[in-house]
Amino acid sequence: MEQLEAYLPMIKENAMLYGINFVKALAIFIIGKFIVKIIANAIGRGMAKSGSDEMLAKFVTNIAFALMLTFVVIAAISQLGVQTASLVAILGAAGLAVGLALQGSLANFAAGVMAIIFRPYNVGDVVEVAGMTGQVEEVDIFTTTLRLPDKTKIIIPNGQALEGPITNFTEAGNRRMDLAVGISYDADIEQARKVILEAISTSDYVLDSPAPSVGVSELADNSVNLTVRPWAKAADHPAATLELLEKIKVALDAADIGIPYPQRDVHIYNH
Repeated sequence: MEQLEAYLPMIKENAMLYGINFVKALAIFIIGKFIVKIIANAIGRGMAKSGSDEMLAKFVTNIAFALMLTFVVIAAISQLGVQTASLVAILGAAGLAVGLALQGSLANFAAGVMAIIFRPYNVGDVVEVAGMTGQVEEVDIFTTTLRLPDKTKIIIPNGQALEGPITNFTEAGNRRMDLAVGISYDADIEQARKVILEAISTSDYVLDSPAPSVGVSELADNSVNLTVRPWAKAADHPAATLELLEKIKVALDAADIGIPYPQRDVHIYNH
């Protein structure tokens, strides 16, 4: 008990010292993180005002935030009395081990950098990547976020996004629709063409240039198949497809042009 009482002042002094250092370290982390966030957002706004691409601005903002936050964490740890030089060496060795263990994440990071450099797509583009079709909402350090037509959010690792073919529907501005319409063999092809062109001309989605076209694509078993090729803006493609198919069906019905379905003739012989 006497020995404890002898060490008690020293314990109190050390506890007070480490307590103050801990509070200082916590303050450095909280205030530093707040300042880093402000600086990162300022960098993003500055790039946006200078006319930089939105995807590049977000990517640079995320990288700047991560790097600056790392320095804040090291400064906070050094306030606790930890030797930062030794800490950096330890972190370097640990980083090598973690890097080997997280090769997939590093590959996603590298793919994100490649996406920024070569620009196969930009934020707002409608693309097909990794088998998914949607609008690019964000390109992060490790992932690409797509928003599907039904507003579903899909997050795809950058490695997978750039691994296979990439189809960019927005890059050219407009997108052609290939609508298949079958008519009866008894129907007048020229009349059907005229009816279909008049029907699609009433749609606000269809562009006047390039002009839409209608042509015979197949003489099938039960129908003469026509391919209808109107043009619309890339963002309007899904809605335009649904609207035009309905307009074409209604117009053909009104003109008494049959849309056939598979039929079978049955012959009965009496012996």
